[in-house]
Amino acid sequence: MSDEIHDLGAGFWNIRGSFRIGGVINIGTQCSLVKLSSGRFVFLDSYALTGDVRDEVMALTNNGQDVEAVLNVHPFHTVYCAQMAKDFPQATFYGSSRHHKKIPEVRWADDLVESDAVAERYPELKFSMSEGIYYISPNEMIHAGSLLAYHPASQSLHVDDTFMSPPIKLLEAVLPELILHPTTKKALKDEPNAGAQYCDWATNLAHEWRDVRNFCAAHSYLVRFKDGEFEKALIKAIDKARPKLIKA
Repeated sequence: MSDEIHDLGAGFWNIRGSFRIGGVINIGTQCSLVKLSSGRFVFLDSYALTGDVRDEVMALTNNGQDVEAVLNVHPFHTVYCAQMAKDFPQATFYGSSRHHKKIPEVRWADDLVESDAVAERYPELKFSMSEGIYYISPNEMIHAGSLLAYHPASQSLHVDDTFMSPPIKLLEAVLPELILHPTTKKALKDEPNAGAQYCDWATNLAHEWRDVRNFCAAHSYLVRFKDGEFEKALIKAIDKARPKLIKA
């Protein structure tokens, strides 16, 4: 399957890429390109752009010169950071503390990607840090926590791992659904109310970002929601998981 770029309107493009486990099973990955009010661009996440997708990105961004920054919003998505830094050497690279440790060859900005300073720099985007679960889990196999980015102008939500769509795309036409990352329970912080905190955070997010129409998740596929469907789908997923998470 070749990479794809989807123009979601209002200056937001979602790029669906490949990521193979053990070089065999393609679980997919993504990055998104956002046009700022200044006319410059930022990426959400890193990816090694190739072929037609790379050509289109370069055409949009003045051969990459207009890319101002790359915001790496998931602490465990580090594979393509070094390549992205080579492709866009003039861009400012933001990441979590884990990015700084794992990919020291990239010249990271001092401000962490999840900081208020970065959020204030890019008012075109709204950010939300997952609550009640580890953003950077001590267990390297648990990737449920992340920084979510919402682009209200295009009604597009970019999320890695925290929320996903079911693997069976055929269901989308009938009933678009969301699921929580399978490691969510294991990702809960060792605090008395962690499960409730996570569920309350996700429920509030469903209400606050109820206008989401384009759901861009890393390891599934692009889901298009109709008016009000995102809110219902996320609340349904949380209500289903809440008893298990609060017991945990």
